[in-house]
Parts: sequence; C-alpha cells; structure tokens
Amino acid sequence: MFNQIAQTIPYQQITVEGFEISIKRLDLVHPHISGNKFFKLKYNLLAAQQQGYKKLLTFGGAYSNHIAATAYAAQLFGFESLGIIRGEELASKPLNTTLNTAQQFGMQLQFVTREAYRQKQSPTYLAQLQQDYPDYYMIPEGGTNPLAIQGCTEILSDTDRQNFDLICCAVGTGGTIAGLIEASHSQQQVLGFSALKGDFLSRELEHLTEKRNWEITDQYCCGGYGKTTPELLQFIRTFEHQHQIPLEQIYTGKMLLGLSDLVQQRTFTLDHRILVIHSGGLQGRLAQL
Repeated sequence: MFNQIAQTIPYQQITVEGFEISIKRLDLVHPHISGNKFFKLKYNLLAAQQQGYKKLLTFGGAYSNHIAATAYAAQLFGFESLGIIRGEELASKPLNTTLNTAQQFGMQLQFVTREAYRQKQSPTYLAQLQQDYPDYYMIPEGGTNPLAIQGCTEILSDTDRQNFDLICCAVGTGGTIAGLIEASHSQQQVLGFSALKGDFLSRELEHLTEKRNWEITDQYCCGGYGKTTPELLQFIRTFEHQHQIPLEQIYTGKMLLGLSDLVQQRTFTLDHRILVIHSGGLQGRLAQL
C-alpha cells in the first residue's frame, strides 16, 4: 500500500506579512495514516512484515498522532496492535478523540503510570516488555527510530532541495526533523518548532543526525505538550478562515503561530524561500476550533 500512494503531495501557497510561504500538505497523504506518520511507519511496518511479526507494540501520550496512525496501519496490514499509554489515571476517564480513534481501529490500550512510562527507553524496562510480549514488533514513542528517519528523508523531493532556503516543521520526538535534515542540502536551514518545553530535543537531535544546519525553538510551545493558550486557539481560527488549511493545537498550530511571529519580527528577508511541512495529526484537533 505504501508504494501505491501517489508520489505527488500537494503544495499550497499563502502570504504572511508579504512573505510567500509554501505549505507541503502531508496531511493529505492518507486519511488515517496522516502526514509524517505515513513516512515514519513505512519502513517499520515493512520490516515487521519481513520478519514475520503479526503484532505491533508502541508507546504514546493521550494526544499521540502516532498511536492513532499506528492503530489504523496495523489494522490495514493485518497486525494486532497494543498501545502503552502514558497516564494510569486515563483508564477511568472517557477516551479523548485520539485514543477513541485508536481503539476503534482495534488497538488495545494499556495505561501505565507516568513514572513507569518514563522508563520506556531503559534497557531493563524494554527487556521486561520483550519478555512479556515476545511476539510483538516494538516501535518507539512517536515512531522515531532509524527506520522512521529513513522514511522521513522521503518527505523532501529534489525540487524541495532546489527551491527552498528554509524548511519549517513541528517537532515531537525528533524523527521527522532528523529525516528532513538528512535529506536537506548544506545550504538549507531546517527550523523545528517544539511542541514540548525544554531544550532536551536539541540534545536528542544531536544524536540522530551529524548535520548542524538546524535549530529547534520551544518559544511557541504554549506551556508544554498538549497545552494551549487563548492566543494559540485564536490564531488557529483566524489562520483556517484566511487560508482554508486545517490545523490542530498540539503541533501544526504552534509551528505556524511561531513562524508567523518570526515573519512579523522580520527575522527573515523577503527573498527567503520558505517551505512549511504540514505534518497532519488532525484527529487530535479540538472540536471547538
């Protein structure tokens, strides 16, 4: 199925404060395996198939686009799926849109304490999971691993490498921006807008790529992952009305809020050729938007 998807991804041109900006609409790649998740899952699922696995196990928070996309992809490819979800308290609450979507696509949800979830990368915890679920192919949080980065290098086309000076994307676990950096040429700059507060993503990214033509800012994370501000929600409403491009408040809304602010501050010159990667995740969009 991955190889049957059309190679042409639509672009949409918008103008912000006199700047011409191109938006690459990855949200239109697939209705359920949306945006960057399509590319991050591609080689992981192919590897699971080739290695004879029938079940997938992965990790995510309550608003994880990766959880929803993996659930659908698993169902489509004939896998069973299990999601380890951060927040034991969520087990007794109504499921939000993202988790409900994953469950409807057949994913079993296992809620764990936040303390336990923080151990998801520790060798001891992973070894225990491997022992408990020996017949599951394990995909990390957000899908980020070398196979995901390999997939995300395919987001940029040769034309993108020739026609743009600055590439902007939202950042969660770092896999997408790592792939974009690896695919970019040395004269391009890659600017990531973190959905999380703190500079740990920059340190993590240094381990995922040797290139240094990038920067991550958390200035527009609006307080942290899953958090919003009235300014952010109003920006999304105004942007959608002006450009007819759907956004969500976890990733793409924050990225475009940040980019619009930097444009207004005249951080870039008018001859900058800017490409924005719309990474999808619209199933997590607040209904009141």
